Amino acid sequence: MRDEALISMQGTIVRIACQRMRSAYLKALSDSVQQASCLPVQLPWDRKAAAHAELFNLLGDATGDPVLARLAGVAVGWTHGLAVSVGPVADGIILNSRRRLLDCLTAGDADGAAHEMERHLAGLCFMSRVAERCAS
Repeated sequence: MRDEALISMQGTIVRIACQRMRSAYLKALSDSVQQASCLPVQLPWDRKAAAHAELFNLLGDATGDPVLARLAGVAVGWTHGLAVSVGPVADGIILNSRRRLLDCLTAGDADGAAHEMERHLAGLCFMSRVAERCAS
């Protein structure tokens, strides 16, 4: 699946998750972001990137739809790969995006949440392509 399709799909999933969000899922999402932010700097980057990517499973679960949950799960491996290719410099970028996403979800702003996710993933894809070119 192409990056653009994955980005659009995740934006739709976030929009639906926001519309169906229950307080327990919002807390789980917030806890996940907090946990990822507290991981030690010495931890290998791929493990911290995996903690960041886990958010997509939680968003899929928040939709209440098993098909959407599976589609959200596709993003776990994909975003982990993007984050690993960009490197630890992505940590702050991911955390800031997650905080903006949580703000939108808390406010019930489904369109804002979807836009934040799409913008973030497009930026991460761009950074990954740049990192790969620099490595060659």
